Amino acid sequence: MEIRLFQHQDAQQIAQLFHETVREINIGDYSENQVKAWAPDNINFRNWATICAERFTYVADDQGVIAGFGELETNGHIDCFYCHKNYQKMGVGSKIYAAIEAKAYELGINRLYLEASITAKPFFLRMGFSTITEQQVECRGEIFVNYAMEKFLISS
Repeated sequence: MEIRLFQHQDAQQIAQLFHETVREINIGDYSENQVKAWAPDNINFRNWATICAERFTYVADDQGVIAGFGELETNGHIDCFYCHKNYQKMGVGSKIYAAIEAKAYELGINRLYLEASITAKPFFLRMGFSTITEQQVECRGEIFVNYAMEKFLISS
């Protein structure tokens, strides 16, 4: 498995991965209405190609299958971070996160922060993040619980 930067041709696979992961994995922690609001039927509700290209988007490429992806913004915000439903608990997220953290060090970013779902919170705790607060957020008419989390990077 190769961890590499996003390429334009990855956009459709990433959109599908996001949709399927939210609908089939996050349904364990959220209601059906919530996951349908989070991952609407129109998988291109977001311009995946443009947004992923504007950020440091790392993908886990398993011989042409995108096994996961994560987006780092230049201010230290990690936005989308998802592992394919068939690649859960296989170390894919850890590899993507390692690439994001390495890029953050390279860019001189000293604080990473994100909004983690109930599902993702344990992963980010294992990666060394701390929970700032539990939040109630609205998305397409549904209210969700997520967690503002952060990690300070120490330069060596």
